[in-house]
Amino acid sequence: MRRASVLSVCLVFLIAAELCFQTEAAETAKQKPNVLFIAVDDLNDWIGCLGGHPDGQSPNIDRLASRGTLFTRSYCSAPACNPSRVAMMTGMLPSNTGVYVNPQPWRPVLKDVQTLPQHLRKHGYYAAGSGKIYHGRYDDDASWNDYLKKGGDPKPTQKVLKDPHSTAGGIVWGALDVEDSEMNDYRMADYAIDFLSKEHDKPFFLACGIYRPHMPWQVPRKYYDLFPPEKVTLPKVLAGDLDDVPPAGIKMANPKGDHANIQKTDNWRYAVQAYLASIKFADGQVGRVLDALDKSPHAKNTIIVLWGDHGWHLGEKEHWRKFSLWEEACRAPLMIIAPGVTTPGVQCGRTVDFVDVFPTLCDLCGVPHRDNLDGQSLVPLLKDGEAEWTHPALTAHGKGNYSVRTERWRFTRYENGDEELYDHEADPMEWKNLAREELLAAVRRELAAHFPRSSAPNAPFEKGIRSGKKPAKSSQKTVRR
Repeated sequence: MRRASVLSVCLVFLIAAELCFQTEAAETAKQKPNVLFIAVDDLNDWIGCLGGHPDGQSPNIDRLASRGTLFTRSYCSAPACNPSRVAMMTGMLPSNTGVYVNPQPWRPVLKDVQTLPQHLRKHGYYAAGSGKIYHGRYDDDASWNDYLKKGGDPKPTQKVLKDPHSTAGGIVWGALDVEDSEMNDYRMADYAIDFLSKEHDKPFFLACGIYRPHMPWQVPRKYYDLFPPEKVTLPKVLAGDLDDVPPAGIKMANPKGDHANIQKTDNWRYAVQAYLASIKFADGQVGRVLDALDKSPHAKNTIIVLWGDHGWHLGEKEHWRKFSLWEEACRAPLMIIAPGVTTPGVQCGRTVDFVDVFPTLCDLCGVPHRDNLDGQSLVPLLKDGEAEWTHPALTAHGKGNYSVRTERWRFTRYENGDEELYDHEADPMEWKNLAREELLAAVRRELAAHFPRSSAPNAPFEKGIRSGKKPAKSSQKTVRR
């Protein structure tokens, strides 16, 4: 009887201890900050807070930047949707994953790698998302508890399709006579708005992928009307800019392709109008989500990260699209607002890489770092934008093609050995290639030390898909786990 009594007391104690542990764990989970993770596709620095274009209008993104830390020198790990997003979501550089360009499915080569939402889920978070977070062709259902895949937009009219000022080769745009609510990005924002309006038992990671200004630049006409083509400002360009660029760089620029088509059809102003209109439309959707957060019960306990997956050329270096290792393609917005950590209105000029976001969110959310992360936590810079920082940004486009960016220099070395070196203090537009200057040999050696010592072999390519080719449309559906 005595032994039974002792066992009973022990059992009661163990049950009480377990309940106490579970209650404490639940309370700890509730105290963890939420994360609102906004991705804006193909967004370069043509937003007000980065000043990349005098005509850019992005009041909602600008007001978000004013709430915390805006990184003015933030760079993608690859200037293409798939490898950039893989790097962001896995915290691993292309040189370590083998995912260098778009048509390389990443899960088969990274079977056991936990993505950012998976890692947070492992530590008590609920992960939900909508729109384009990974490349649309290679979504990752395993990352999410709940996920609404990107759908389609209304089709342009025959009048738009036949308008000579709505296309130039593969560059496509056109005004749509529809309401915002008919657009896919509006519906993706709606998902986030609905999620934010509700109470949740766990801290959450909520991703919202906005597709514009990705092509086709087809958005409601009212956004086009804000930027009359005869009044838009064309990008600054230099005649003969490619004269000192080596063959590998010229091959990437492909001046006889898109740029030649744009000029031949007299469409430069119309294309710039369309890109600006698409940014303005995307900014509106970001604003709707921010307003919903501000009205929600999560307003004071939510970290916000907004990023563009890479930049975009609109004629600079006689190049269009991303797919290059110059500033226009490599630089993209990154801003982080972390309650209790960041100070409103801080602009940080340190060079940061998108792989830095994974360890940063681990620290801000109070979870351990996953193994094999390539980035550095940005928390020291979130606390002090002038803190010492010795980590340059590294961008890859194709195996063996790398560009290192420090606060002053950009140094690029292609797989064939061609090189480019630009001094951003004297030449922010990268118009003068200094790679052959003997006096700068020591600078090149110092920068070259940051190139990968080895490159992972190319991940297998999907058959029939070329680098940069537009992916097939995903059917819009919700994945629940």
